[in-house]
Amino acid sequence: MSISVRESSKQKPSYWHSVGTEPLSTLTLGQLVDMAAERWADKEAVKSLYEGRSFTFRELRDKADRLAAGLLQLGLSPGDRLGIWGPNSSDWFISRIAAARAGLIAVLMDPAYQGPQLLHSFNKVDIKALICSEFYKTNSCYQIVRTVIPELDNCPESGIELRCSKAPSLKALILMSEKKYRGAYRLSDIMASARPETIRIIQELQTKIQPDEGCAIQFSSGTTGSPKGALLSNHNIVNNSMMLGRRIGLDAKGAKTIAGTPYYHTSGTILNIFCTLSFGVTTVIAAPVLDARRILEGIIQERCTHIFTTPSLYLDLISTSQDLGLKVTTLEVASYGAAPCSQELALQIKEVLNARTLIPIFGMTEVAAVFCSRRGDTLQQTTATVGYVIDHCEAKVVDKEGRMVPMGTPGELWVRGYSVMLGYWNEEEKTRQFIGPDGWAKTGDQFVLQEDGYGRIVGRLKDMIIRISDNTFPVEIEEFFAGHPDILEAQAFGVPDTKVGEEICVFLRLRDGATLTEQDVRNYCKDKVSEYKIPRYIRFVKEFERTAVGKVQKFRLLQQLQQELAQNSS
Repeated sequence: MSISVRESSKQKPSYWHSVGTEPLSTLTLGQLVDMAAERWADKEAVKSLYEGRSFTFRELRDKADRLAAGLLQLGLSPGDRLGIWGPNSSDWFISRIAAARAGLIAVLMDPAYQGPQLLHSFNKVDIKALICSEFYKTNSCYQIVRTVIPELDNCPESGIELRCSKAPSLKALILMSEKKYRGAYRLSDIMASARPETIRIIQELQTKIQPDEGCAIQFSSGTTGSPKGALLSNHNIVNNSMMLGRRIGLDAKGAKTIAGTPYYHTSGTILNIFCTLSFGVTTVIAAPVLDARRILEGIIQERCTHIFTTPSLYLDLISTSQDLGLKVTTLEVASYGAAPCSQELALQIKEVLNARTLIPIFGMTEVAAVFCSRRGDTLQQTTATVGYVIDHCEAKVVDKEGRMVPMGTPGELWVRGYSVMLGYWNEEEKTRQFIGPDGWAKTGDQFVLQEDGYGRIVGRLKDMIIRISDNTFPVEIEEFFAGHPDILEAQAFGVPDTKVGEEICVFLRLRDGATLTEQDVRNYCKDKVSEYKIPRYIRFVKEFERTAVGKVQKFRLLQQLQQELAQNSS
């Protein structure tokens, strides 16, 4: 049941409260693990096709408890920050569960990070231990760590307590590998070291950890573009998993999901880890990174019923299915987010991938999923809106003064409810800017709320560039290029793209006498920034046109680029 404000005026204010029919849960993540292990003990919880590994719910808890105990024996305590850095894997899954069981705050880190981003994460939230994979694509994660922790070169070929001048909080490095690296523990050795009495401590902790305690930090860019650590609670994550899982049908008999987003991302954690525990569904990992062919093969082989991914990957899944004759027949629900999905693409998902139901999901790191379609919605509802307000959440759309606008009128979306983060780690002022004293979170998105409780994004109040599920602010790009000796000024912005949502464009003004090519610029970016932050379009100008107050009008640069692209395509 849902209610909206009822007014005598014909124009109702843009407010909606989705009451819900199921009560909110008070379980912690650790207790959710216990529930799953007891209710679905011998059922397969996670199956990694590329690793050839699978675990039941009971085995998952046992492995997580051994790792959790080993982490405590290393000197970690409840509330300490544990970094998890790497692509999707069964060890990543276990590490996330172990953090919850030990009462640690899991810091979920983008595997595409290079040294500067890694060091920023260490010091931003005082990470005490890092669990990382051996490789991400062709990058050696250990070698990237070495660039910021040079003390590793002087360590023995085994784990040791670290003393890092650049990251003083970091005390332990743990690799998801059987190979030994200087100064690093092996994940398997940490698990094997667990003593029975420490495992008992882990089990006893489950009655002491509180639902409203912080349990995860995910990095999110703020209005200034500097990454902030959004602190999420057990209550946030458990209930978002339950409410979202029910909405998309993971409570149905025989449901089985496949990972279509990275685990470090909010959607990957919620939909492929904690929804698994909430509803006893098996989750399949087809590959460490998102590979259309392997995902299709995984869906077919394992008869998966649910997938959440981006419109961009759906395009790849469709073309790969057609090119290779990989016919999918088992998809009950294809859900998507992070970028708009056209009606044409939606029809292709239904026709080529044989998805019976399409479900858009809208959210952000700080508030998780707040809009989601319902099974039975029309094609118009699933392509023209981002869905219906999630249960137990409130949404309203306001003007610049914070007053509700009439239904159907654009304004800024504010949300309130269990899903709103606790705050930004050690950033009280920025937390106050985002969450008001009355609990309303200001999303910064321009939005329209309809009288039926559905909503749609009509623009952005921020300059954030959203490429697939990765967010980048122009200032990040501009400040990065400011460090190049030949670049005098940079102006960055997003360019609409039908496949990935937006591509990054940068216009560069060089210093007198300097010469650079587009390839020179891309080479400069390599190994310094994440791949998704490397601009797709690079252009050079002698001067920027400015307003009377000296500002560059970026919309004119965008128009100039779009005219160029249109001419080249004609």
